[in-house]
Amino acid sequence: MRTVARVLLATRCPGCGTAGGPLCPACAAALTPAPGLPPPPGVDACVALLAYDGPARRLLTRLKYANERAALRGLAAALATAAPAGAAVVTWVPTTGARRRERGFDQAELLARATARRLRLPCRRLLGRGAGPAQTGRSRAERRASPPSFTARRPVRDPVLLVDDVVTTGATASAAAHALRRAGAPRVLLLAAARTPPPWTARVPSVH
Repeated sequence: MRTVARVLLATRCPGCGTAGGPLCPACAAALTPAPGLPPPPGVDACVALLAYDGPARRLLTRLKYANERAALRGLAAALATAAPAGAAVVTWVPTTGARRRERGFDQAELLARATARRLRLPCRRLLGRGAGPAQTGRSRAERRASPPSFTARRPVRDPVLLVDDVVTTGATASAAAHALRRAGAPRVLLLAAARTPPPWTARVPSVH
């Protein structure tokens, strides 16, 4: 976590100009590592940097919904450092077409391209996403019951590093990984900026 915090603090705060980048030192100190959970089905290895909570949640929400990219370089550097070895090409879990048109960008693509540059690997748009509702705001049960549909845009012959901003249940990443495997990918390695803590890890106040 010290490494992640150091990378995120390696820029200047866009508001006040002091060292601290998109997060002040206090928020950087509050970052917590992502929970260690098994890879989603179809994924050979899964690495997530941060627990999607507190300052990490605010950081990624600003990137996703407000196009605030102050943290992008730091996140990409940290992701590249943590990336599982063995991939030959980088791609991302695409958002819906409606969301991309609304925002003018895809946050997972931004992370993937910036991370690929750090890793010196090619970054390719390998997946298309079918029509359907976005996963944001849906319950865990709803996400698992009806994950998005993906299709590969071309044959895939190399191990793939699949990048996403947040993994919640893993259903979306699993659907994307299965599409890559159907296209011929021998291995799919998942790399996420954050992972949502499962509900059973919620803090319960101690009783004395």
